[in-house]
Amino acid sequence: MDNRRTISVISSGTSNRGLNHIMPNNDEQDLEINGSNELTIENLQKHQSTELTSLGFLPDSILISIFSYLTPLDLIRCTRVCHRWHLLVSHHQQLWRRLFLRPDCTNGNIGAVHVRHIDKFIYMLGTRCASSLIYIDLPVELVTVEVLRVLALHCPNLEYLTLDFSSAMQLHDFSELNEFPCNLKRLCICLSEVIFLEAFMRRIYGYISSLNTLHIIGTIEKTSISTTDETDTYETINISKIKTNAPNLRVINLYGIGFIDDNHIELIASGCMHLQCLALNFCVRIRGTSFKTLMNRCARLQCLLLQNTGIQDDTMVAVDWSLTQLSELDISSTELSENGLLGFFSVVPKLTYLAVSYCDGFTDKVLNLIIDRGTLNGCRALDLSNTVNLNVDTVHRLLTSSPSLTYRLEALNYTGHDDITEQFWIDTIRFLHRIKILIIGTAHSWFRQIARRVHIDQILEACAIHCPKLTRFEIQWDPETLRFSENSSKFIDHLRVRCTNLLSFVLSDGTYYEGTKANFERAERFSVVRTTTMYQTSIISVLSFYNELRFN
Repeated sequence: MDNRRTISVISSGTSNRGLNHIMPNNDEQDLEINGSNELTIENLQKHQSTELTSLGFLPDSILISIFSYLTPLDLIRCTRVCHRWHLLVSHHQQLWRRLFLRPDCTNGNIGAVHVRHIDKFIYMLGTRCASSLIYIDLPVELVTVEVLRVLALHCPNLEYLTLDFSSAMQLHDFSELNEFPCNLKRLCICLSEVIFLEAFMRRIYGYISSLNTLHIIGTIEKTSISTTDETDTYETINISKIKTNAPNLRVINLYGIGFIDDNHIELIASGCMHLQCLALNFCVRIRGTSFKTLMNRCARLQCLLLQNTGIQDDTMVAVDWSLTQLSELDISSTELSENGLLGFFSVVPKLTYLAVSYCDGFTDKVLNLIIDRGTLNGCRALDLSNTVNLNVDTVHRLLTSSPSLTYRLEALNYTGHDDITEQFWIDTIRFLHRIKILIIGTAHSWFRQIARRVHIDQILEACAIHCPKLTRFEIQWDPETLRFSENSSKFIDHLRVRCTNLLSFVLSDGTYYEGTKANFERAERFSVVRTTTMYQTSIISVLSFYNELRFN
């Protein structure tokens, strides 16, 4: 609560003139919200140089443009600066296109707004946001008949709605709910472990036919994966009725739902003919028996994400993957064996995205088959992290002798191998001319200690020379493993100057991190260098449906 601001601050009237002005002069009080305060040469000549440095001299149009980059939490803070800013922020609906109201959204990039007075919040939705609002997430205490009615009647352009029931112990009475936003494109529902939502869902089934993206988020973070089969799980939402009332779904994300099994996938396959992306990550009861029906009926399906599911060899091999349009696949942390993967990759079409991290069955024999068949020719993203049965030499062959792969590769994650040296990366980086996301190294842990030390300077030099498009770079080696010279700042300079698009450079906290951070800060690039304890790089942003799959 300390780092959140109340919505009542911006819901109060505009008669409060007791706020401090930021200008040293008194011209600000006379500025009108809708006035033609244009920035011209004549106006510039009339003002002294001291006045030109004041934000109060900027016309309203420029201030509104600046405000449009701020989060709702920052906009609330702006209303406290002066009376003029209070009026500008309060009377321009285009500034209130997105509202983040869940406490879980309190991070540095978003910042949640806490609603103290629900009646003022409802008034603000109907006046200040109204037709400009396109995104809103509601915690369970704000999922009420009154709030949903205002969204339905006054926010016709609302496209993305999140309903968070995850902390619910009791629902409001929805027997009088007769209005619900009917133009939604995306709907996200966060489930509760103990609350059945059918009474609520019955009131909204008739309004969700416009949906093309559906997120249903389970409670996997509250339940141990290893004990999921041993505990009772309740079907708190009816998947069958959702697919019946939302036949135009293109993207379905069922994340961490304990009761989802292959019977539910059969239901989805029977009603969602336009499906292009299906994400079942952490749905541990999925075995894959429904995939044959799924791929036959959903002929447009391109993206299948199966991280930490219970898929089995026989069910994967039973599908004729060669007849499908599958191009993006994630089978990380699955129990598929080497034989099962050999059978699967012998018929699967060419892939543009492949993630096999923590997949023990992914061996040299499997990768050699992939290389020989050209399955990864044209691949844009590849995750081979923590594949303990995959030899480094085989990966070296893949990255140095497959120009059809390396020419298009934009993201690569190859971490968790003790015997990778700096020479491996010096040899392979020179082939990665289009790489944008690169994750290398091995994190230190109590069960994994690297005997040799890795010289980092030449790796940075190789990236600076051969990877001009690099935007995200993570090095996981710990400070005890990294070795660098007295001239390491020169190589950091090369990386910073030549990789101008670099937005994130993640390192383990230590001496080298401090030196790199200081180097970038001297060049006024303050937010680029980060630590592995606070930030983790991923390749999932390369997915074709990444924007649709984001749900928090």
